[in-house]
Amino acid sequence: MTLCELLKKLPDSEIHGDSSASISALTCDSRAVKPGALFFALRGTQTDGHRYIEKAVAAGAAAVVLEDAAAAPGGIPWVKVSDGRAAMGLISALYNGDPTAAKPLIGITGTNGKTTTTYLIEAILAAAGLQAAVLGTISYRFGATTIGASHTTPESTELQLAFRQLGDAGAQAFVMEVSSHALEQKRVDGCHFDVSIFSNLTRDHLDYHGTMENYLEAKCRLFTELLRPSQEKPRRTGVINLDDPYGALIAARCACPVISFGIQGNCDVRPTEVCSSVNGIRATLVTPTGSFEFTSKLLGRFNLSNILAAVSAGIALDLPLSAIKQGIENHTTVPGRMERVENEAGVTCLVDYAHTGDALENVLATLGELATGKIITVFGCGGDRDNGKRPIMGKIAATMSDLAIVTSDNPRTEEPQVILAQVKAGITLPGIREYQPEELTDGFTAKGFVVIENRRDAIRCAVHLAKPGDIILLAGKGHEDYQIIGTTKYHFDDREEAAAAFTENVP
Repeated sequence: MTLCELLKKLPDSEIHGDSSASISALTCDSRAVKPGALFFALRGTQTDGHRYIEKAVAAGAAAVVLEDAAAAPGGIPWVKVSDGRAAMGLISALYNGDPTAAKPLIGITGTNGKTTTTYLIEAILAAAGLQAAVLGTISYRFGATTIGASHTTPESTELQLAFRQLGDAGAQAFVMEVSSHALEQKRVDGCHFDVSIFSNLTRDHLDYHGTMENYLEAKCRLFTELLRPSQEKPRRTGVINLDDPYGALIAARCACPVISFGIQGNCDVRPTEVCSSVNGIRATLVTPTGSFEFTSKLLGRFNLSNILAAVSAGIALDLPLSAIKQGIENHTTVPGRMERVENEAGVTCLVDYAHTGDALENVLATLGELATGKIITVFGCGGDRDNGKRPIMGKIAATMSDLAIVTSDNPRTEEPQVILAQVKAGITLPGIREYQPEELTDGFTAKGFVVIENRRDAIRCAVHLAKPGDIILLAGKGHEDYQIIGTTKYHFDDREEAAAAFTENVP
C-alpha cells in the first residue's frame, strides 16, 4: 500500500514528502526495520522512539510516523500525528485489510476471569456454528494452530497481523483478552468490537498505572472510546458485572446499550437455584431472552460469574439459548485455572493462576466451602511488580488456609528474600503460628505458615504434609511453564512438579 492510502483514516495527519511511497511492512522497533517499512517513532515508558529514527532510516525505512517534527528525518517522507500509538493502531488495521470490521469481535477486560471467560465464549460460539480464534494470556490460537503468547495483548502491528492470519485460516469470530496496558497504550485502537465485557477490578498493575483511578480509566476506554457505534459496527453492546463495585460506574459511561450480569441483584443475566459442590455448578439462568438450566464442571462463585459473563456475550450476539447452554456444558477446564493434578493420595491438588489478592481470596473462599480436610496453599509474589499487594496476599493466604507455604514466584531482578519478607509482613497475626521447615517433618496441628524460598521444595513440602481429603492449592503461576530468576527464564511447571512430588511421596 502507499503511504497516502494508509493515512486515509487519519485526516489530521500532516504528510511531508512523497505520499505515494510504497510501504511493505509496519514496525515500531528500529531493530526490526527492513527496506520499505513504515517506522513509528513512539514515546515509551523506557525510551523514546524518536531517538531511533536515524537508525530506522539507515536500515531502509520508507517513511516515518512521528509526533515531534523536530526529529523529522531527511531524504524520506514523514508524517506528523498528535498520537503515534493511536495512529499505529488505525494504520495497522488498514494495512491488514481491517480484519475485525466484518467478523464478530468480543473483548474481555478486568483483573481476573478473562482467560476462563474466553474459553467459555469460544465453546458457546462453537456450539452456535462459529469457529472462533482466541487471543489471550495463555496463547493465540485457532483450531490446531497455537502461538505462544508473549503479552496478553500484543502491539497493534502484531495484533492486526494476527487477526488477518487467523481470519485467512478460517476463523469466523475473534475473542480476545484486553489488558489495561494495551488499552492505555492504544494497542487495540483500530479494532472493531461488537461486545466488550467488564469482569471486575481489583488491585493489580499499580506498578504501571500508579493509582486505582488510572487503572479504572484505562479499563473504561474499552467501553467509551472503543465501543462507540460506527459504520462498520452500528450495533455494539457493553456487558458489565454489577456485582463489582466499579460495574455501575462503567455501565453509566458506556457508549452503547448494556447487558448487566451478576449473582446478586436484579441483573439482566442472573442465576437462581444455585447448587455448588466439588463436582461443579448446577443452576438456572435468567436472561432477557429466556431461562435455562445448566451444569458445569467449573468450581466456585467466581467461575459462576465467568459463566454469566460468557452467557451475556452470547445474548448480546443474538445466539440461541440452546447453543449458549451447550457451550457452557461442553467446556471442562482451562490450563492453569483450578486445574487438577491427578494423584493416588486422595488429595485434591489444584493449580491456579491467582496472583492478585482478590483472585486468591475468591479461590480460597470456594475451596473453604468445599473442603472436608485441611487447605494447604503454596504461593508467592512476582518481582518487579506492585509490591503493595504482597502483604495483602500474605494475610489472605494465611487466614483462609490451614497452612500457607510462602515461596518464590518469578522473583525477576528483585532479591527473593525481600519479596518474602514483604509477604510475611501481612501474615504476622494473632493465632497464626510461624513454622520452621524442619518442624514440619511430622506434620502440623496449629494454623500457621512457613517460608520456603525454593518453589520446588515448597511444593514437595505441601505434598508431603497433605492427607487424604486435604486440598493443596498451588497459586500464582497457573499455566506458566517457567520461572524467571534475575533475567533468565528457567523451565518450571507447577503441574509437573506436583505430579513428580506425588510420585516421590508414594510409600
